Parts: sequence; structure tokens; C-alpha cells
Amino acid sequence: MSTKFEATGPLPGAAFGATVRLRDGGQGAAAVVAAAETAPDELAAALAEAKGILLVQGLNDIADDPDLLIRFSRLFGPEVEDYRHNLTDLKSVHVSVPQILLVSNMPPVSKAPPKRPEPPLAADGLIPVQYPHRKGWHTDQSYRRPPPDISLFYAVTPAARDTGQTLFANGILAYEALPAQLKAKVEVEGLLGLHAQPGSGRGREAALAGRPPRAFAPHERSQPQPVVRAHPVTGERALYLCEWGQMDWFEGPFVGMEPGPHGAGAALLDEIMAHLTERRFCYAHEWTQGDVLIWDNRCLIHAATWFDGEKEQRLMWRTTVHGNPGAHYVGEAKSWIPAA
Repeated sequence: MSTKFEATGPLPGAAFGATVRLRDGGQGAAAVVAAAETAPDELAAALAEAKGILLVQGLNDIADDPDLLIRFSRLFGPEVEDYRHNLTDLKSVHVSVPQILLVSNMPPVSKAPPKRPEPPLAADGLIPVQYPHRKGWHTDQSYRRPPPDISLFYAVTPAARDTGQTLFANGILAYEALPAQLKAKVEVEGLLGLHAQPGSGRGREAALAGRPPRAFAPHERSQPQPVVRAHPVTGERALYLCEWGQMDWFEGPFVGMEPGPHGAGAALLDEIMAHLTERRFCYAHEWTQGDVLIWDNRCLIHAATWFDGEKEQRLMWRTTVHGNPGAHYVGEAKSWIPAA
């Protein structure tokens, strides 16, 4: 890295990621963002070197000046998404900065925390990460084409320690470690997963219950995505897949394979996801107020964890950055924008 920042990695308990700090000892979001803007490619390069995730701590002043988060986000791509124009419920959009998505159990968002896994700990005594013991793994907005590049997640008011973690699984490391038999299956030329928007009624739970999905508008349709993506910056190959709630379990989960929750496609997805979420490929982030995590959706998946939503109030801010999805998407119009 240049003289502006130093990166220390990997992140605790993981084989990837890095914590980033100003070399001159400066602290706070205003100092970090100003320094980064003078070397605009530096943090993006550090993100690629860390295989997809950076942690910046102590940025508490973003809460008072949310535009700092937008300026920070612009360092990772040319477009910071405006959530008013992508089918998001407006209750979840920041009232004065529409590029910020609110993730909270507090009104008006009132998003309940995910359920606790059963049992609550894995056999090794740690928080469960491996699918299907842990469900909810996804990558942001994979049900759109082109999908987004980068997400930034800021802890305004995190949950209590040891709850409300965010889990990450690294598709690059998991791809590199694929057993030969499974690699042969995922390397089938043109293998595509069919990704569905949560809430569209096309998840695995709905398919298992026999509930017919609602009709789609053309701009809401499930979108095919390559199961193996070549990273547009590093060229590294990564697994790119979601599971129960963000795949289409009526027409998919894979294009051209037996569909449905009991078909050959379901069996392959379960096998891939169990491999991708092995603990050796994962990182569990314990949030502290003022943390910003920057992650690369092109090579990471993530999952939320339980917190006591009846006793705690949690508020997180997210931005989404577009601009370099890779050669597979060159020239494509945004699938989620209705035709004129």
C-alpha cells in the first residue's frame, strides 16, 4: 500500500480480510475519508489484496454526517445506488441520504432479527457458520443483472457483543479448495444459478410448502448468474451462489437442471453451499459502534445472526456500489428498471 494507509490481516479467526488504519495515526471518518480521497485507488487495491473484505474502525462521526459514508463509498466504484429507484420499501431508505439503506429492528423499518440456529452452537463450540445448520447466506442483490460490486456496512447502534454478528464466506478460497468431484460439477460450461428477490414467493420454504409464487412483472423476474465468476480486478475465480431465500426454487435453483426443492439442482446447491461455508473459509464479525465493513459481493457471501430484538435496538447503514461486474455483463441494461 502507499503511505496513506496500513493494512493488517487476516481478520481474527479468518484466512482473509484486513483491518485498515491511517499511517499517520489520524482517527475518525472525516480524516479517513479525506486521506482516502487523495489516493482514490488505494483502498480498492487493498480490498482486492485482502480477498474481499476490509474493516475500518472508529468512524463514529459518520452518524452525524452521513454524507461521509457516501464519499467513502464512491472510492470503490462510480455509482452509489439510490435506494429510491430499486424496488426497496421506502421505510428502509434514509430520509435525507437515499443512498443509505437502513437495516434495523426499530420503526419504521421493523426488520426482525433472524432466528437462532438449533442447536445455537456448532460441534466445535463456536457460532454456527456451515450451511444448512446456518441459513440465510446470500450476496447482495444477486437477483439483479448486473449485480452490484461492493457493499459498505456501518454500525450506528450494533447489538450486544456475541450477538448480531455478520458472517462472511469467501468464494475464492472455497473455489480453490473444491474437491475434484464437486469441481467437475460446478465447472460445467455455462452453469447458471437462478436468483430470486426475497419476498417474491419463490424461496425454498414456499416451494416445500406448495405455495404458488405470485406473478412477476418483467423487471422483477429471477435472474441467471454464473456459479463461478472470474473477479474483474484480480482474475481469481470464485463461487457465486445463495441458498434458501434468494434462489428461485420453482424454476431453479439452476438453469437447465431438474428444478424444485427435491430435484437434482437442489442436491447440487446443498453440496456447494456446505462446502462454501466451511469454517476455514469464513469470518465472523463482532460489531463495535463506528465500525465500517467494506466487502466485495463478487467473491463473498454473508449472513446475519440472531440478537434479542425484544430487548435491543440495532441500527446499521448500508450502501451499495456498482460499476465493474465483469466481462460477463458488458453492455447489459439494469434488469430492475421497468421498460419505458
